[in-house]
Amino acid sequence: MLTNDSEGGILTLKQVAEYLKVTERTIYRLAAAKEIPAFKVGGTWRFRTTDIDDWIAAQSQKPEAK
Repeated sequence: MLTNDSEGGILTLKQVAEYLKVTERTIYRLAAAKEIPAFKVGGTWRFRTTDIDDWIAAQSQKPEAK
């Protein structure tokens, strides 16, 4: 889970990329394709901490694609 500073808060694209240990480009692509829960504020992507944690849990329960 994320640290107490961001719990229940809003994350930037960079923070989500660091949390998931992927590139910012990957998060941008997922957000633009609506594959990860996100919203825009003034043209920049933002993410709710709780939505990201829920999304991670849902991803781990999906059967693997062949």
